[in-house]
Amino acid sequence: MTDYLDVPTEIVQRVRVACAHLPESYEEQAFAGVRWRIRGHTLAHVVTRQSPSGPLTYVTFHAAGEELEVLSAMGDPFYPGWGPGLIAMVLREDGTTNWTEVTELLTDSYRLLAPKQLIARLPDEQPDP
Repeated sequence: MTDYLDVPTEIVQRVRVACAHLPESYEEQAFAGVRWRIRGHTLAHVVTRQSPSGPLTYVTFHAAGEELEVLSAMGDPFYPGWGPGLIAMVLREDGTTNWTEVTELLTDSYRLLAPKQLIARLPDEQPDP
């Protein structure tokens, strides 16, 4: 059985900032970890699990087309998610996570799930992580 751990507060805060500009998105506790949703659809889910090498935190999000193919083939920090169209990205507290990239990927995930009128309300520029 998988051992879920609390997601580090710093990582939750960084993902919160990455999703703050997404109209009508909201944060909630999930069965494990924290997720961000838009109209009932999960656009990002952050979980920490115990692994043989210690705690591992990752965010799962939606991707499509060429982006999905590239991220699936890229390797660390990206891995295929637990379902079709999903990607998992390892989030590290050691300063190596590119939070600008996380913001862009979560914005793309939002674009795949949100209604057109909400997508039209996205700001032209994404916030600094």
